[in-house]
Amino acid sequence: MARAWRSPGFRSSYGWRARHSVAVSEDPSAVQELLFPSDTTAVITSVETDGEAIRVEARCTASGAYCPACGDWSAQVHGSYQRFPTDLACGGRPCVLVLRVRRFVCSTPSCPRRTFVEQAPGLTRRHGRTTERLRSTMSKVGLALAGRAGARLAAHLGIVTSRNTLLRRVMDLPDPAPTEPRAVGVDDFALRRGHVYGTVVIDAETHRVLDLLPERDAATLAPWLAAHPGIEVICRDRAGAYAEAADTAAPQALQVADRFHLWQNLASAVEKTVAAHRSGLRDLPLPVPEPEPVWETPTGEATGRDDETDTPTGKFAERARMHHALVHELLAQGMSLRAVAQHLGWGRHTVQRYARAASWQDMVKGRKRQLPSKLDQFKPYLAARWAETGGRVTVLALFREITARGFRGHYSIVATGSAATCPSGKASHPPRHHHRYGR
Repeated sequence: MARAWRSPGFRSSYGWRARHSVAVSEDPSAVQELLFPSDTTAVITSVETDGEAIRVEARCTASGAYCPACGDWSAQVHGSYQRFPTDLACGGRPCVLVLRVRRFVCSTPSCPRRTFVEQAPGLTRRHGRTTERLRSTMSKVGLALAGRAGARLAAHLGIVTSRNTLLRRVMDLPDPAPTEPRAVGVDDFALRRGHVYGTVVIDAETHRVLDLLPERDAATLAPWLAAHPGIEVICRDRAGAYAEAADTAAPQALQVADRFHLWQNLASAVEKTVAAHRSGLRDLPLPVPEPEPVWETPTGEATGRDDETDTPTGKFAERARMHHALVHELLAQGMSLRAVAQHLGWGRHTVQRYARAASWQDMVKGRKRQLPSKLDQFKPYLAARWAETGGRVTVLALFREITARGFRGHYSIVATGSAATCPSGKASHPPRHHHRYGR
């Protein structure tokens, strides 16, 4: 087992002994420069490993310290103890810092503090449980990624923290130094929508909030503009209060309208214009539907029909003619629909459509054959009943009458067919009775 590096002044009475230790360096200055900042008064006494963690022991070497209450220098040592501030991971391994600090006695009789503890500049602070470099890293992570995302990234960096701690580190950061704005944006915001509004002032160049004012009137904005005479451009909405404040307190500034309200005003003006001319849309002529394509007919070819112009042409028509003839030829030989489908490699429903088609022209797109309806033989009776009653007959009564005469269809067929059968319009439906529960 390799020995750990220890400074010559290290005493084993400090109370800890590593179970596993490795040699780090024989030069203490190299370890000191690697692990500790240059402006600290702490020196490393030993670096040892304990499993996955690295233990670094250090002590402060200053001859004395200033009292935080009265500011007087004291070199009288009252005692010492160990602090364990959390530090950054080293090489992906957690680092345990054991810092021995001294407690000094304040020599000023009038000082309310009798003793105080020394601090290592650049390394620790009063009541701090983390080192300054870990605190700075957490602040940067929280400032870049906020709480939840920052906590997930910190876990990969070996930093054990929570989202609330990262947010507190961000809130502990000092506010940036104020600068004199040259161009500002002014707009209102709702503290309580519909009741209480305020004014927000934003730096138009850095996009940072400069101030929040409690009201959205000229009397509140004018003093703020007067206190910043270097403003050259004011980007605002079309409110008259902001225009009055800018004219009064910043006459030298150029007032411009912001992009959002320009688009909003343009959209509102277009909507009002279209609404005002909406009545003109009714005078527009109705669109004329395009005529359906007329199938070309070949010249000098016998079609087998009375009307030669009724025969379509084209690749699809030729293929439909060949397939229709082939299916009917196989069926004439005594083959079943399933056998024809297996023989041709087609779907059974495709063969069925060709078999049901009386001619190949019925298979061409746009030439659907009108299938007979169950209501066809009863349509003369429906028209006669409609004429006898003068249109005062219900569909339900017609349905019951034709059912007694042999109709085997559904009520919906009669309801749909009554529109085409009745010459004066649709037959009336029976009124619906709404019954309450329990009656």
